[in-house]
Amino acid sequence: MAEHNDLGKFGEDLAVDFLENNGYEILETNWTFDKAEIDIIAQKENILAVVEVKTRSSIDFGLPQEFVKPKKIQLLVKAINEYVTQRDLEVEVRFDIIAIHKEKQEFLVEHIEEAFYYF
Repeated sequence: MAEHNDLGKFGEDLAVDFLENNGYEILETNWTFDKAEIDIIAQKENILAVVEVKTRSSIDFGLPQEFVKPKKIQLLVKAINEYVTQRDLEVEVRFDIIAIHKEKQEFLVEHIEEAFYYF
């Protein structure tokens, strides 16, 4: 596996641990529909959190969250609409980003709730 894939998997594992430690139930990881993949689908109370995880070894070229582009947002919306419809869920959907980057010898985790809206 390529080094960036290892870093991405590591970041997703960190994100899952972070969410579980903050009271979220992880419903799915790497859920796919059509051309879209949702890194994490988690639930806390009546909120279904669609979580995009971005992990970077440094922030020299920008913050991790800056790499979530409009096309990715469109795919996430399409996928979660299908997920909610398939399961006939009555929940509030929220789009979050977990941004992870290395600083010195540790990885910092930032949970950005309501990172974007899509109507």
